[in-house]
Amino acid sequence: MSKLKTAFFCQQCGHESTKWLGRCPSCGSWNTFVEEVQEKKGTAVRDNWKPASSGNQKFVSLQEISAQEEDRWITPDAELNRVLGGGIVPGSLVLVAGEPGIGKSTLFLQDALQLPAVRTLYVSGEESEQQIKMRADRIGLQHENFYLLTETDTQTIFQEIKKLRPQLVVIDSIQTLRTPFVESAPGSVSQIRECTAELQRFAKATRTPVFLIGHITKEGSIAGPKILEHMVDTVLQFEGDQHYIYRMLRTVKNRFGSTAELGIYEMKENGLRPVANPSELLISEKEEPLSGIAIAATLEGLRPMLIETQALVTPSVYGTPQRTVNGFDLRRLQLLLAVLEKRGGFQFGLKDVFLNIAGGLRVEDPAIDLAIITTLLSSYEDVPVPHNYCFAGEVGLSGEIRAVNRIGQRIAEAGKLGFEKIFVSRFSRKALDPAKFNIEVVMVARVEELYRQLF
Repeated sequence: MSKLKTAFFCQQCGHESTKWLGRCPSCGSWNTFVEEVQEKKGTAVRDNWKPASSGNQKFVSLQEISAQEEDRWITPDAELNRVLGGGIVPGSLVLVAGEPGIGKSTLFLQDALQLPAVRTLYVSGEESEQQIKMRADRIGLQHENFYLLTETDTQTIFQEIKKLRPQLVVIDSIQTLRTPFVESAPGSVSQIRECTAELQRFAKATRTPVFLIGHITKEGSIAGPKILEHMVDTVLQFEGDQHYIYRMLRTVKNRFGSTAELGIYEMKENGLRPVANPSELLISEKEEPLSGIAIAATLEGLRPMLIETQALVTPSVYGTPQRTVNGFDLRRLQLLLAVLEKRGGFQFGLKDVFLNIAGGLRVEDPAIDLAIITTLLSSYEDVPVPHNYCFAGEVGLSGEIRAVNRIGQRIAEAGKLGFEKIFVSRFSRKALDPAKFNIEVVMVARVEELYRQLF
């Protein structure tokens, strides 16, 4: 008998080597190489979901292909439609990853149950049929076109697919599947790569959308080789703090739409509820004005949102001042504090600074800088900012307030929510007409000017 072909794979990044290495030359991880059998010889037939009469593909000229808009399935979940770029594309392969217990299985179980006209096959390698039935009863949705399969062998799954002919397939999860053509444990680099390749061939050949639910590592990256993210059409990240009721579905990669979209859900007892207007939920109700609070007009993809920023500035008791942030970049906070010290003369070097983005969100929009500056000064002076003021602007190193993109959309959202005044950069006046908004637009050029107007 011929000797089986083996290789060593890094379990962190998927780098392949002919011999064992102590340190991965690709990602730098130590002791992550594992020997795996690359391919198992056998009599099984690949792609047994294909009909017997399927012919071979042939090359085609680019001019012979008719250009037409890709048809999409519009689901009842508006947030899922948003992050996918307008709906589910037939034949697409979508990977969804997130923390354990964040609600990945619940989200796609309820989305599949909301499509009674679509014949769906839900493949679970982690839960029994009774567990999925209990979750469906808790959600309160069911229909006759929804089918369950608890199996981890890909060839068995394809045999059932050939009999059922589903229009939508959900795999929970890709790390539990195994193919008989690779002799290694489920979840290994070789197994994940080969199982994904089989599902990719099935999705493209039959134009059946396939959703893959994936695990993440303790570092927060998607478990498995990096090539997994390259093989799929769309990568979605499902995130959120388990101590908050909000969950965010972010687009990391999308071949059919923008990668800057964000879907927001609210965790309820009966499942996840899409949040149509997150601004009203992310701004807390206060009976009296408090210092250290300012509202920022930010954008997540094409969606404008108003979020609450909170800061606490106190004298430093210990020798080294503390800098603690939640939902914001710590290095960006240090930069803004340096600007306030250099350009405004405020002694933040002797203060402890604590910063929080309300609602458990993490924001990377540079337009939030102006609100962060305002909330720091408010807590420093212990003077509250009026609750009907909001801010949108980027702060430069010389203390200037720079213009941000789509400022008109931010102003319109603030006016819709009842704010009376919004502070923006003076350099934005070429891109907007303040007279057409039902909110007063205040233009400032420098941090010192902002301080004089507010405090």
